[in-house]
Amino acid sequence: MDYYVKNNNIIVHEKDFDLDETLDCGQAFRWKKIDSDYKCTYTGKFINDELTVSQTEDCFIFHNISEKDFLDKWFEYFDFGTDYSELKKIFSQDETLAKACKYAKGIRLLKQDSWECLISFIISQNNNIPRIKGIIQRLCDNYGGNFPTAQALSQESPESLAYLRSGFRARYICDASQKVNSGEVNLTKISSMPLEQARTELKKITGVGDKVAECVLLYGMHRTEAFPVDVWIKRVLAEYYPNGLPEYISADAGIAQQYLFHYMRTAVSA
Repeated sequence: MDYYVKNNNIIVHEKDFDLDETLDCGQAFRWKKIDSDYKCTYTGKFINDELTVSQTEDCFIFHNISEKDFLDKWFEYFDFGTDYSELKKIFSQDETLAKACKYAKGIRLLKQDSWECLISFIISQNNNIPRIKGIIQRLCDNYGGNFPTAQALSQESPESLAYLRSGFRARYICDASQKVNSGEVNLTKISSMPLEQARTELKKITGVGDKVAECVLLYGMHRTEAFPVDVWIKRVLAEYYPNGLPEYISADAGIAQQYLFHYMRTAVSA
């Protein structure tokens, strides 16, 4: 990845990146595609820092931000420090992964905030992406456009969250907020625990099962060995990996999962 500053914008050249594949694939829910003269443009937030970013055929424009903000926040968020070309080369030793990496070559793993990620994936259960985005938008709107802290949400009840129209998930949101706010569940400590222990700690929260725990570990704590399994990945495993994934990808299985998920959902099943 290389970049330069032009007219208060940061211009990034990165061949292993695509905004549509990365921001609209179900790993983050506060990004919105907007009309523009570019190939595509998204506006969204990381915690409560706003960004508008556009893509042309061969570069990305990070609009109206300083070089310091780009390096301090967005470089890490978009995982520009990871060599995805090398990862895809390693993954592509496997025939199915080679096809997936070629098909969805611009996916990157976003480095999200663990608290926001936890609530987002609690909301995601038995849900679709437009509805998840709507619930999170209503939640943020109620807190002045910002994602509420655990302390703020711990004062809520399922009844007071009725405006979210989140159904049974409101009770889970309240339980997560109270446990994180009290320190019973410490997300910072969990992020560095051995993986099985981290899973167990996250599942102390009512409504957090295997899939949500894996999503929080992967998307909110950048534990790339975590491997969320949904209906699409179950299909991949059953059809292509009945004996399990190749051992050599285990340390980055969660990133491999992103390619496999997108490939199965949009190419094989199209």
